[in-house]
Amino acid sequence: MSRVYNFSAGPSCLFEPVLQKAANQMLEYEDAKMSVMEMSHRSKAYEAIINDCEARLRRLMNIPNNYKVLFLQGGASLQFTMIPLNLMKNKKADFINTGQWTKKAISEFKKLGEANVIASSEEATFSYIPEINEDMINDDSDYLYICENNTIYGTRYTKLPCTKGKTLVADLSSCILSEPCDVSKYGLIFAGAQKNMGPAGLTVVIIREDLIEERKDLPSMLSYKIMADNGSMYNTPPTYSIYICGLVLEYLEETIGGLENMKKINEEKAEILYNFLDNSKMFSNPVKKEDRSIMNVTFVTGNDDLDKKFVNEATKQGLVNLKGHRSVGGMRASIYNGMSVEGVKALVNFMKEFEENNNVQN
Repeated sequence: MSRVYNFSAGPSCLFEPVLQKAANQMLEYEDAKMSVMEMSHRSKAYEAIINDCEARLRRLMNIPNNYKVLFLQGGASLQFTMIPLNLMKNKKADFINTGQWTKKAISEFKKLGEANVIASSEEATFSYIPEINEDMINDDSDYLYICENNTIYGTRYTKLPCTKGKTLVADLSSCILSEPCDVSKYGLIFAGAQKNMGPAGLTVVIIREDLIEERKDLPSMLSYKIMADNGSMYNTPPTYSIYICGLVLEYLEETIGGLENMKKINEEKAEILYNFLDNSKMFSNPVKKEDRSIMNVTFVTGNDDLDKKFVNEATKQGLVNLKGHRSVGGMRASIYNGMSVEGVKALVNFMKEFEENNNVQN
């Protein structure tokens, strides 16, 4: 077997031992004598799987008892609508605009209420995280919304913004489980699983219980109350995605040793790549240094033809999915939890060779 190093922004690479365990259990899961794909979500065997998944997530993230964990479908994008439908009272919310995903969330909110963009880095192609102060937060807003790590542009919050007592709602799709997280500082966290938690098809919502209210005007599938009351099983959940998520959590807990250790590994990977970029005469990173993501590293040569050549030659070397997002071009290496230190070193070694072979002197 010869696996490539997959730098995709999502769905992304998973820990190989997790994939191997899933492969070994594909036909027969423990005493069930059938695949998890074939199980009834109402069976005792599957009930144990989903309960273990939630328990591991609670331990890893130290989720307080007054928060519910929901395993939902519809991708993170459905939350752009589900959040306001459940949390709106004044039909107003404040947003910090840091990229494509906040822009989409803002666009969806505008269909339902008044979206106040209190800060934005769009004028600088989202190359930094804007700071805010309490005076910028509207007294009548229902919540403050952020995207904590910006996949396309390679930025992240290194500290949470002030909220003036407002509920903080955060999209953690591309950084959840990458480092410790103080859940108590948020009212609601949501994350698509396909970057750091498992395969596509699962979205995890962590919501403070006081925010869960009965809204009889909502369709059942869009109600946090109904989903919470039914233990994420109002309808058939994404059973196999939850099972794989459980295996990822098991690996993080029992092999990695928790999120503090995962953070150290992720910082090591990011340091290797950023150190090279900062000393390269060909490649550069456009992000403000203090706002750099440790999950998504963007870089360019400054020449579109050279960028294309790099991506093509890297692919031939088994370094795949390095092309930047179509909206910004250049390159992007997503180095989520599942990407090994060895994979990042292989990328840097190739970048050095490419630089030397294209007449750029160190």
